[in-house]
Parts: sequence; structure tokens; C-alpha cells
Amino acid sequence: MRLTETGSLSVIRGYSRQTTFQAESGDSMKSRIVRPVNRRGQANRKKKKSRVSGETQPMRPVGQNIRRNSLSDTQPISPVNVRASGAYTTGGRPGYGTYRNAYRQTIERRRQILRTPKPQEGNRDVRSGAKVKRSGVSSLMARRKSEAGTQETYFDFDLLLVIIFLMCFGLVMLYSTSAYEAQADFGNDLYYFTRQALIAGAGFVVMFVVSKIDYHIYGAFAFEIYIFAMFMMALVQTPLGLTLNGARRWIRLPGNQTLQPAEITKIAVILFIAYELCRLGKKAYTLKGMMRVVAFGAVASGGVLFLTDNLSTAIIVMAITCILIFVIHPKTKPFVMIIMAGALIAAVGIIVLSVMIANTDAAGSDNFRLQRIISWLNPEATAATGSYQVMQGLYAIGSGGLFGKGLGNSTQKLGVIPEAQNDMILVVICEELGVFGALLILILFGVLLYRLMFIAKNAPDLYGSLIATGIFAHIALQVILNIAVVTGMLPTTGITLPFISYGGTAILFLMAEMGVALGISRRIRLEG
Repeated sequence: MRLTETGSLSVIRGYSRQTTFQAESGDSMKSRIVRPVNRRGQANRKKKKSRVSGETQPMRPVGQNIRRNSLSDTQPISPVNVRASGAYTTGGRPGYGTYRNAYRQTIERRRQILRTPKPQEGNRDVRSGAKVKRSGVSSLMARRKSEAGTQETYFDFDLLLVIIFLMCFGLVMLYSTSAYEAQADFGNDLYYFTRQALIAGAGFVVMFVVSKIDYHIYGAFAFEIYIFAMFMMALVQTPLGLTLNGARRWIRLPGNQTLQPAEITKIAVILFIAYELCRLGKKAYTLKGMMRVVAFGAVASGGVLFLTDNLSTAIIVMAITCILIFVIHPKTKPFVMIIMAGALIAAVGIIVLSVMIANTDAAGSDNFRLQRIISWLNPEATAATGSYQVMQGLYAIGSGGLFGKGLGNSTQKLGVIPEAQNDMILVVICEELGVFGALLILILFGVLLYRLMFIAKNAPDLYGSLIATGIFAHIALQVILNIAVVTGMLPTTGITLPFISYGGTAILFLMAEMGVALGISRRIRLEG
């Protein structure tokens, strides 16, 4: 074959490039053979590039493809950071990096779910992120900030003032109620007051810190908090558990301190059920979605009942779950029918139990819960035994009158009512401050619930609204049940009065819930 001048020059250039490549690759590299390009077969190929101008094509080394499907000894391998890529394995199994990246992706998905906007409310002109009007102390503080020329940030000072007033009032009444028993049992009339005051101070710090944290962070880890609460309740059944007054509900802590895990479960259920409802979206309206949410609430409620033997808290946990489902569901009629059916079943059960007590020896049963129901149905017959505490509480309420006997002048607290500083503190308030004092307590709780309802209504997204609703339901249920037990409308359950009754764990986690509510209020947009 005769090569033209241009073809010869192309051959020489291809050969020189090949020899240079071999020299740089080392002695171990295989030799290359330079072959001329067959131009005759290129005319019939459809998917080839256009010819290079000239009579010949440039040569290329044999065995070197343009598209490489595998690595060879002539091409360097780029270093790979195995741990950073998440492909690090141990023994053929996915390594730590893989799980860590997957967990980060899960957290990011959860944060996106938590930004779900609130649904439209009927025909009202409700817009996402709509501004709301100020009220009360918040309006005054905002006006002063605008006059001072500082940047305005919303904070629910009305809620904060109610919390401070309830805590201070509770400390005063706690000292008045517990001074006698503290002096008799510990030789220090300030024993209960000092412990409660220290925990209240720590609670305010916790509330302030929690209010500064974005509540969506809690939602991103809501499932982990839920599992942690179940784990803490399981520890009650271990040697760490502590039995007080016949009930095993506490965990020993250093420094002669105790922890009641059921209080953790309350806030864990509020955070997790709210997240689950946001995740399900419209599926939560279906029977399958509701049963899924109810199942999570039932598991937590069952853990409280069987692991900590606390029926009253189990009822509250399950009721919070049902209330959150009721709030998010667009229909009301099914829930009304369920409530009516439940009330009917309860009425029938009470009638049947009354007949059984009258005709059998059920009063001799060793079941303490059955004994409480029997005492509730017939308090006069068991005034010296099962219904003693309730009957003495009713005497205290009746003797207080309209304005009471005066602060510190109660007689029923002098060893007559056992553990009066716990769930029976309201009867001492009624005896010393009368009906007026009881109404003052109810007004304070009413304002507290109103502010929580305000936050729930104006929260920037659905998750914040559901959290505020869950806190509202928790406090409302606990106040209603405590008042019902004290007045003899329900059997004795041991439910304390929020912010007022003695109890370190309850106060600490109540203040944490208030911090979450205040954190939601920080994100409310104001009008004007």
C-alpha cells in the first residue's frame, strides 16, 4: 500500500505517541503494535464519527479501547475513601458508615414530615403562616420593643406568668400542707418545701433551655424518645426499681433521689403520636391508620400499667392518644358514638358490680382496685377503711366554707388525711381558702389551658399544633381527674394536681412540656 505524505506524517505521529506512552509506563508494560486503520469497512458503519480529512486515518494502539469496562495495568486506580462513601464493610456486612448515612437520611425525612402545614378549617380564610393578633402582656412587651427600636420576637408572656403564679402558689400551699408531717417524720418542717423548691428552680432552667430549642428536633427523634420511655419503665422491674406505699413505680437515683418513668412516657407519647399523625397524613383518617396510631398509644399505656402498675397514668396516656386522633380527624360523629357506647358500657358495668357486691362477698377481695371501686360505690360503709381518705377530704371541703379558715389553719392536715401534700392537697386549699381559693385555682388552670389552645391554633405547622394540643389534653385530664377524685365523683386513683402537688419528677417534666409550648409560641407570626 502506498502512503501519501499526509498519511506518512500521521503514521509517524501515532508511532511517536505510542513509544512515549510505553516509556512512561515502565518496563513491565506490554508492547504495542501499530496497525493501519481499515478505511473500507468504515463507510458502511452508521454510528461512526465523520472521517478525518485526508487519505488516511491516525493510528491508535491495539488493545486500548475508548470505552474501558475494566481497569488494566496501564491505567492508575483513583483512591477511594471507603468510610466516607459509606461502603465500609466488616465480614461482608454493611459497616458503620452505611448505617450512619441511612440514619441521617431517616432523620432528614422526618424533619420534612414535621413541616406539614395545618389543614384548611372549613370555609375560613386560613392561610399557611397567617399572622395572628397579640393579646395581654405579649402586646405590651411588643409595643415597648417597637418603641425602643429593637427587633420584635414573639413570646407568650401570659403563659409564662400563669406558670410562675401556679408554681409560687403551689409552693406556699405545699408548705402549709406538709409542715406538720415533715416536722413529725423528719424533724424539719421545710423538708418537702425545700425539695420541691429546688426541683422547681431546676424546672424553670429546663423550661428556658427547652424553649430555645426548635421543637422540630424533638419530632425528628420522637421514635427514639418513645423507645427510651419504654426502656426506662422496664427498669422498674429490675433491682433498680423502688417500692413505696405498696406500689413499684420508681427508679433509684444517686443522692437518695427517685425517678418515675411514667412521667417520661406522657411527653414521649405526645411527641411521637403527633409525629405519627403528621407522617400518615390523610391515611390517619382511615380505619387502618387510626388503628395503627391507637396501637402505639396502647403499647405505651400497657407499659405504664404492667411495668409500673399505674392505672391512672395509663388512662391518661391512652386518653391523650385518642384526643389527638379526634382533633385531627375531620369527622366528629364516629367519636361521639364511641363515647356514648363507652359511657353506656361503664354504666352497665357499675350496675352489675353493685348487684354483685350486694349479693356476694366481693368486699372481701384482695384486689386493691376492686376495693377502691367498692369504697367509691358505698363510701359510708367503708368510711373507716377504703374510703377514709375521701371522706376526710369531703369533711375538709365542707368545713372551709366560702372563704376558708385562713392560711395555715387547717385541722385535717394534722395527721388526719394521710399524704395530704400529694393528690389530696386541693382539700387543704378548700379548707384554708374556701370555695374562693378553689375558684382561684380553677381560673388559673383555665387561663393556662386557654394559652395552650391559643398556641395550638396559631402554631406555624401541624406538628406544633398537635404538640400543643397534647400538652393541653395532658393538663386538662389531670386537673379534671384530680378534682373528680377529691370530690368523690371517681374512685381514688392517685392522680396529682399539676404544679401544686408534691412530686419532683412530675414537676420537672411538666416544666419541660411548658418549655416546648413556649418554644412553639416563639414561631408564631404577629400582626401589626
